[in-house]
Amino acid sequence: MRLLAIECATENCSVALFEQDLLLDGTARVLGRGHAEALIPMIAALPGKGQADRIAVSLGPGSFTGLRVGLAAARALALAWQAEIVGYSTHALIAAMAREQAGATPVGIAMTGGHGEWFVSQFGAEGQSLVSPQSRSPAEAAALLDANFVAGSQAEALVALRGLGRALPLLPDARMIGLLSADDFTASVQLDYGRAPDARLPGVAN
Repeated sequence: MRLLAIECATENCSVALFEQDLLLDGTARVLGRGHAEALIPMIAALPGKGQADRIAVSLGPGSFTGLRVGLAAARALALAWQAEIVGYSTHALIAAMAREQAGATPVGIAMTGGHGEWFVSQFGAEGQSLVSPQSRSPAEAAALLDANFVAGSQAEALVALRGLGRALPLLPDARMIGLLSADDFTASVQLDYGRAPDARLPGVAN
């Protein structure tokens, strides 16, 4: 069975193709913007144009646009290939990548959010969620996370603000999805933007 992994939640756009548990090929590009233009060509450059029996796509939290681009591509390809589609948490992937470096230890996650806030969460030594993903000001994030290891694009800033801990400046990478457990995947592919949208329809309450 082949698995195509898609990660578009952050500025790092990445894809990977697996045969069973073996990574066949994958690529990552730090884009900032332009996920919509880059994603499909990146998938098409994979062996067999990335065709797989199962597609795993990041559900966030992260960029509104990046998440929608990733999910739209996953749904279209799943329909064309009659493939199963599953989702996973971007923060769970970063935490797993951090544990790969630091060992079995609690990990806080601090990622760039919107309007000067950070997306933060915390995971236990075995990967269990201790603090669910949420958008917080830097000061609130520093007070909320108490794990010694902090991973993510704002890890260094959070450790500096706290004055203690070790930062692992990581971005999520689809090529590392094999670090996740079966329990980290869900058939419910509902995006988690991490915060409410900036724009709301007239007359719609917060």
